Amino acid sequence: MKNFRLFIAFTLVCFALSPAAQAVVPAPDGGYPRQNTAEGQSALLHLTTGTYNTAVGWSSLGFLTTGSLNTGIGAAALLTVGINNTANGAFALFSNTTGFENTATGKQALLSNTTGGDNTATGNQGAPFQHHRRGQHGQRR
Repeated sequence: MKNFRLFIAFTLVCFALSPAAQAVVPAPDGGYPRQNTAEGQSALLHLTTGTYNTAVGWSSLGFLTTGSLNTGIGAAALLTVGINNTANGAFALFSNTTGFENTATGKQALLSNTTGGDNTATGNQGAPFQHHRRGQHGQRR
């Protein structure tokens, strides 16, 4: 009986140390800390303290570090910084730096927006050079 217990203990230790048995961090379905979700290569790659972000696609929200309440779906969507922005489409809100509460839907929508806030752009390259602040020119919601 003693040998059987040793065998079981040895087997469990080997299983626990097996690479196939170790958990993937983060979890495959985006179980990041602080209620963040990411799927795709380099999605949310540099996130440090941001909360409630969702990134789906290659490098989506890839350089976001502290922003919160952002959604980026598509390759390099909302690549850099933001608070409460939504980018759907490849390179949507790509150049955003301090812009907030923007909605960009379509490939390269609000592509060059850097500091503008409260903007809405829809369609392929919708408002590609928009960078006005809230209350100024441009498409608004």
